[in-house]
Order: sequence, then structure tokens, then C-alpha cells
Amino acid sequence: MSLSKPPPPPPSTSHLAIPPASTPSPSSSATSPSSTPHSAAPPPPSPVKISMQEHFAINVCPGPILPIPQISDFFPRFHDYPCTPPPPREKKILKEETFNGETGGGFKDGERRGENDGDREEVFDSDDDDTYLGTLEFNLLFDQENNCLHCTIHKAKGLKAMDSNGLADPYVKLHLLPGASKANKLRTKTLKNTLNPVWNETLVYHGITGADMTTKTLRLCVCDMDRLGRNEFIGEVRVALKKLKEGENKRYNMGLERIAQNKETNNQLVEQGAVVAEEERGRILVSLCYNTEKGCLLVGIIRCAHLAAMDSNGYSDPFVKIILQPDMGKKSKYKTSVKKKTLNPEFNEEFSYEVTLDQLAKKTLEISVWDYDLGMSNDFIGGVELGINASGQRLKHWFECLKNKGKKVEYWHTLTQQGAPSSDKPD
Repeated sequence: MSLSKPPPPPPSTSHLAIPPASTPSPSSSATSPSSTPHSAAPPPPSPVKISMQEHFAINVCPGPILPIPQISDFFPRFHDYPCTPPPPREKKILKEETFNGETGGGFKDGERRGENDGDREEVFDSDDDDTYLGTLEFNLLFDQENNCLHCTIHKAKGLKAMDSNGLADPYVKLHLLPGASKANKLRTKTLKNTLNPVWNETLVYHGITGADMTTKTLRLCVCDMDRLGRNEFIGEVRVALKKLKEGENKRYNMGLERIAQNKETNNQLVEQGAVVAEEERGRILVSLCYNTEKGCLLVGIIRCAHLAAMDSNGYSDPFVKIILQPDMGKKSKYKTSVKKKTLNPEFNEEFSYEVTLDQLAKKTLEISVWDYDLGMSNDFIGGVELGINASGQRLKHWFECLKNKGKKVEYWHTLTQQGAPSSDKPD
């Protein structure tokens, strides 16, 4: 006996069973309620089988390729005003959110990102430098009586961020141009993590004459201090000192600029054996006073300024020698203490020569500045001679000392190479 399977139900295209056109018989109507649900259910769908290549290709090209964001999209420049978005394009633009958080920033197919970047960079570069570099507020005062230039650095505003935290560690550096860089460099303290520093610090240049005010230019540089690397330049301002009147305390509020860093002619290396200008040797402040009660000449070595650098580190270890000629033996030679690693030493030392006023009129005072070198011969920096055979300011200083007995007379003198004592031996 063989069993035969019943034929499979015909496939239906709908979940609902369509009744036949003929009227069902009573016997079939009795069993229809129980059999209808099983016959109307469709067969379970079979799982879709795709290849591995098709699987990885599903999300590869969902639509037009979006542009690769630039680094400026993540780190926008610091503006005091919001940047205007680029104008919308004529053709359809993807309405997807970009990295800037704005909609409508996509690009159509086949369009390059660089075609619109040029306009954006031009806007940044054409802006005023003050927006990015900031401003510097300071005061200048020229005291001609004491030959001093007082520079008071108040504050800066809106400096350009130089560090990764969006801030900076600013300080101000001053130079007198033209001139040796380290000999006339002054610097404020460094303030940490600020774009609006307030210093209120006064820096003083000594030995500044009226002639310097007509030829010199003050350069103020704002820099960012970096402990791990090289300090970064933010911006600078320059002031022609000839515009500053004597005794006038003038206030400035100037925008920082990026001026080309051209090396000054005086900062270039001097060839060996070449004649160095008098200005590069430095200056010395000397006081003379003849004491009639004790019958002696009092010579005060107060300070030096803008000395020439003699060591490899860009500084000197200066000291001063003084000799009253004609030579009177050991009593005619004196020497100050040594000041380490400085080009603007302050001595404030006084020496005495027992000599009558008649003899003093025939003598010459030789003052020389030296750089101390341990274990080697000392280097001569510059010197000056005061006496009856001198000329100009040096002769005037000598005459005023002899004329105004008992009065201390102070003068600044420029150091020259001719002031080296010929018979002096290195110590």
C-alpha cells in the first residue's frame, strides 16, 4: 500500500484567502472554520543570501561624497566678531550637518574643496592686524638732566593666541635702534596664560643724550615665552624718539605690527681687525669733585651703559681702571669691582687722589673699561681721557671740576679705543 502526499496548496499573493465562487457544501462548511487559518498563512520567507563584496558595498557610496574637513574647521581663528558663512551655491546642496555645526555646508559631486578656500583665506589675511596681534599701551619720558629715558609699559589688549590652550605667556622686549642688540635690550616680566596682560612696569635707559633722541628709534616687541621651545614673536611697534619733547610724559596706544625682521647694520659681525664704531664701545658716567678741605680729587665711577659684548655668550664681565697721569706710583692706579655678565653695570664707587689744585690742572685722568677673563688676559672694551689736552665734552667736564671746587660734576662720556693706557698691563 502506497501513501501519497496531498498536493500543496496553491500559492497566494495575499495574506487574505479569497473564497471560491461556488457555494460551499454543508460538509465543507462545517470544517472550514478550523482549516481556514492554516491554509491562508503564507510560507516563511527564506533568508536573503548576498556575497561578501555586496555586503561591504552597501554603505560605501550612499550618495555624493562629502568634502574632507580642513584643520581650520576644528580650530577657527579668534575673532571679535562672528565670521560670515559662505554664500549658498546655485545647484542643490546637501542638507547635512557639517563639522561647524551649520547646515547646507556640503558640496555637490565633482566639486573640489579648494575652489572656495581662496576667498576664505583672503578674508582672514586682509583683516586689520590689530584684530589678531593686539595693541600695546605705554608711556615715554625723556629726562635730559639725568640723561635717562623712562619707558613705562602699562598693558596690552587682544593679543594673538600663541599656545594650544588659546592663550599666551607675553612679555615686552625693548631695543634702541640702531645699536647692539644685547647692549640696549630691556625686558619686562612674563605674565602667564593671558591675552590682556597688565605690567605697569618702568624700564630705564641710562646715558641717553639729546643727540640720541634725534637719531634713535625705540622698538617694543611683544613675544610669547615658550619653555619647551623658542620664544615666539607676536608683534612690535616703533617710535621715533625725535618726536618726543624734553620733559614730556607722552602716552601711546599703538597697534602691533609684523615688521620684517631685518638685521641692523650695527648688529652684524665685525670682521677681525676692523675699526668698531664709538657708539658700540659704550658709555660711562663719571663724577669729579675737588675737595679743597682735604686737598684731593674725588673720582666717582657711577655706571656704564651699552657696553660692547666681549664674551661668546653675548655679554661681558666689566670693571673700570683709572690712572692719573703723569704716573704717581701705586697711589695713582685704582680699579673697581667686577660685574658679571652684564653690558649695563652699576658700580657707584669713589676714589681719592691727594693732589694740589695747581698740579691737577696739568694732569690727565685716564679711565678705561675692561672685560675680565679668568686665566687669560683681560679684553679692552673702551676708554676716555679727561684733562687739559682733551676736547669737547671731556674738556668741559675737566674745566667745570676745576672751576666749581667742592661741587660734584657728573657727565656721560663715550668710550673710544684711543683711551687704552699704553703702559698698562693686564691683571
